[in-house]
Amino acid sequence: MSEEQTVSLVDVLEEDEELEEEASAVLAGSDSDHCSYPQGYVKRQALYACNTCTPKGGEAAGVCLACSYKCHEGHDLFELYTKRNFRCDCGNRKFTELQCKLHPVSPHPDKDEVNTLNKYSHNFFGVYCTCSRPYPDPDDQVEDEMIQCVVCEDWLHGRHLGCVVPDCVELQEMICELCMNKNDFLWTYADLLAVSGAAAQVKEETGGESNTDAPDKPQVDQVDDVIEPGSKRSREEAESSCRLKELQRIGQNRLRSGAVFWPSGWRSKLCSCTTCQERLSQANLSFLLDEWDTVLAYERKGKNNEQTQQGHDPLMSALDNLNRVQQLEIIHGYNDMKTELKDFLQTFAAEGKVVTPDDIRQFFEQQQSRKRRRVDDGRFYCT
Repeated sequence: MSEEQTVSLVDVLEEDEELEEEASAVLAGSDSDHCSYPQGYVKRQALYACNTCTPKGGEAAGVCLACSYKCHEGHDLFELYTKRNFRCDCGNRKFTELQCKLHPVSPHPDKDEVNTLNKYSHNFFGVYCTCSRPYPDPDDQVEDEMIQCVVCEDWLHGRHLGCVVPDCVELQEMICELCMNKNDFLWTYADLLAVSGAAAQVKEETGGESNTDAPDKPQVDQVDDVIEPGSKRSREEAESSCRLKELQRIGQNRLRSGAVFWPSGWRSKLCSCTTCQERLSQANLSFLLDEWDTVLAYERKGKNNEQTQQGHDPLMSALDNLNRVQQLEIIHGYNDMKTELKDFLQTFAAEGKVVTPDDIRQFFEQQQSRKRRRVDDGRFYCT
């Protein structure tokens, strides 16, 4: 085996653990057994689009996790990750030849033929970003991560964002340039809230200097100073003031181009006065005031659910049906094998070696030999 084709055990274990965590984060936050339609427009859930049932040229539709398993098994599905405020479309008017097996229309006359409040994009036909390409893209030779806009929820290539992608991007939210321009008041917040070093250049015509040498860290503390600058305003006056107007007054004239990255906790810094709440509502952006709307919060919930479901070891459940002699035999054998397998694999991991089929075969042959010796010795007995 050449060096280029060699993969160490460390690489395999790390990749496997990362994939398991990603799956737990996304899927464990959704129900894999029951259609989500009865829940209405779910705050956030894992979604899929079926290319088999609703191909390009037809009406866009999305189905929940359970329906992707039970109703669209074997179909060509597009994974949409998660979407907010979406109701499962499975079996409605958009599916001409398919009926939902979990929540069919006929026994449930209350089921809408079309979910009018759902929002769709080109993602539902398997294309993403401003370049409208599939992911993964067989014709794209450039290794590039894709980042989801928290407003339109489209996925964009890092190189198509029009800005520098900051470090620790997985802990930050991004709003694409198109959504920023549609809601231009967000640029005012970006002056002081956005992550510096991404697209936080100040316009040269204003006489300001570019802050490219500043460290990539949020400037959220400055916003609190704007609202409470140490003056003797009463609490009532401070609460009734509009944070957005204060920011507009001291705006830094940020260069309004490119996507904007926001640090953790930035939503709590948005103004929630009556006027601003109405503005966000009219722009369908009220969710920005909800810190539980974030994908990160959803993923944490999914991981917690997965850990709760894994609470009892299936092996221990199986032992309940065995007699005491069999229980002792299995418990000792299981513990011995776990310890020995761990020690065996650690020697490969420590040296960065590849575990070959012959190594695995030899390990289990040794286990079988030891098991035979234990039986011959009569090691276990009933008390």
